[in-house]
Amino acid sequence: MRLRDLSPSAALLATLLAIPELSSAFYLPGVAPTSYKEGDLVPLNVNRLTPVGSQTDGTLRSVVSFDYYRPAFHFCRPEPKPEYVSESLGSILFGDRIMTSPFELKMAMNETCKVLCDEKKFDQSSAHFVNRRIAQGFALNWFVDRLPAGQLIEDEVTKTRFYSQGFALGSSDEKNMHLNNHHDILIDYHKVSDGQLRVVGVIVQPDSRLKQTNADGTPLDDCGLNGPPLILSEDAETAVQWTYSVYWRESPTAWATRWDKYLHVFDPKIHWFSLINSAIIVIFLTITVVSILFQALRKDIQRYNRLDSINLDDLSGTSAAIEDGVQEDSGWKLVHGDVFRTPSSPLILSVFLGNGAQLFVMTGFTIVFALLGFLSPSNRGSLGTIMILLYTVLGFIGGYTSARVYKSFGGEKWKLNIALTPLLVPGIVFSTFFLLNLFLWAKASSGAVPFTTMLVIVGIWFLISVPLSFAGSWVGFRQPPVMPPVHTNQIPRQIPPGTTYMRPIPSMLLVGILPFGAIFVELYFIMSSIWFSKVYYMFGFLFLCYVLMIITCAAVTVLMVYFLLCSENYHWQWRAFMTAGASAGYVFANALIYWVTKLQLGGLAGSVLYIGYSALISFLFFILTGTIGYFSSWAFVHKIYGSIKVD
Repeated sequence: MRLRDLSPSAALLATLLAIPELSSAFYLPGVAPTSYKEGDLVPLNVNRLTPVGSQTDGTLRSVVSFDYYRPAFHFCRPEPKPEYVSESLGSILFGDRIMTSPFELKMAMNETCKVLCDEKKFDQSSAHFVNRRIAQGFALNWFVDRLPAGQLIEDEVTKTRFYSQGFALGSSDEKNMHLNNHHDILIDYHKVSDGQLRVVGVIVQPDSRLKQTNADGTPLDDCGLNGPPLILSEDAETAVQWTYSVYWRESPTAWATRWDKYLHVFDPKIHWFSLINSAIIVIFLTITVVSILFQALRKDIQRYNRLDSINLDDLSGTSAAIEDGVQEDSGWKLVHGDVFRTPSSPLILSVFLGNGAQLFVMTGFTIVFALLGFLSPSNRGSLGTIMILLYTVLGFIGGYTSARVYKSFGGEKWKLNIALTPLLVPGIVFSTFFLLNLFLWAKASSGAVPFTTMLVIVGIWFLISVPLSFAGSWVGFRQPPVMPPVHTNQIPRQIPPGTTYMRPIPSMLLVGILPFGAIFVELYFIMSSIWFSKVYYMFGFLFLCYVLMIITCAAVTVLMVYFLLCSENYHWQWRAFMTAGASAGYVFANALIYWVTKLQLGGLAGSVLYIGYSALISFLFFILTGTIGYFSSWAFVHKIYGSIKVD
């Protein structure tokens, strides 16, 4: 059956169900393929060492990564010295430190038991440091022809086999830590044509082997295979010999699909179940909200307009007029003269809304670009780079939105609004990021962003985003203010006491949990990919979750504002923003639960880094969802008060 033969609703459903598959089927590589001839040198570059979790219980015991050539590891270095490989801005911010290595890989030529360099001497301090990293589950990260080296793993749930990026620094038993000093490198290559070969897969099998020699003192040809493991002594000096073997295997895998074996969905049924469950809940919630509002508002508007058309002078003394007069003494129409009154702290609210609109558009564009395959995992750091560039370029939208809202509020400090819009929220984010980076510098972590990179970010911000924000603010202030459909009274109306569930804290707790519920499962996988150094690529699911979150956030906030106005409370602006933004509190609470159940960081620096970055993400989510809730409520309030007759 063809798509055009389906009904419109069925065609829409089929299209939505196909979206998650598009992210893997439509592939736009970020780099061009490289072909080699037999015997050509294939580059092997090394990256930072990252914690990936314990092999026994899967618990993450560190969030601090380290440079590959940190002296304590005593890895072999190329001559004359390692050189940095050029990286994108996003790759640097996410902690990648890719450098050259002394490994010599010759295309399609097997080599066994090669000695990488002279013996390395581990003193007690280095042995203690490395043994601690082994206990924390650290992994090495290599790249062969820009393809990550990994280990072959079988999913226990789906029984599918895939490549997991990185491989263990060492292993442990009940008593000792074993350093993996030998690596078997298995490389899959695809023959394009005669003499043209391409790398399509890399597996590394690490092993711990104590150096053994023959009777004459020469090393064994098998590099100590089946011998005792290498144990780093923390009481004496230990000699370590780094060795490796290379095995080439011809593969039918094409170069364009070589990343498929790395992109594995853990238990896809959970994704589909969560997505369908969230979609059903959102659909029923939206239908319920729309039906309640439609029926209630239609009756309210008809009653209010009928009352306005009655000549009360002619009906004075009649029971009908008295009854209608009593009915007019309640409801949202009574606050029509105050509902568009300027909220408290209009400057801060307008600045938050401008940055929220900027975040909203940036997030939408980023997810769509990733969904279409433009942010290929082969182009490391492309996701972070595009997010920074989009947020920078979209400064015009932030400035325009902030200025237009502030002018509609009747604000007079327009110069301060222009200055705070590109500086307040980004300043909070950058200051927090800088303080957390100090902890990484103190730990000598590879995740510490270089000071020069920070200067580049600040330069980009002030040279591009700030001028664009100023231009947007200038255009916004030149536009006429958005006029409310009713006039505002000079004397504020007294607000009667409200019910318990309409108070700020209870309403925030009730409304905030619903948008969080729409993204809960996908948030778990995003957190796992960030902290466990995994590749996240399920942007089809993320796109649908983002849409469901927007609909949920708008629907529940509008319903809350309607009940608030019916209780004759006209302070809806900040309530709409804070109530929708309360979902960020659940995001942060979820991060804290994740910290307690899945992490055992065991140190002040690791805990501060995790909580700090989680708080930063939650703050940005607060600005985003609060903006969605405010503008949804703003459109709703303008619509209902524009539908009634007011003298």
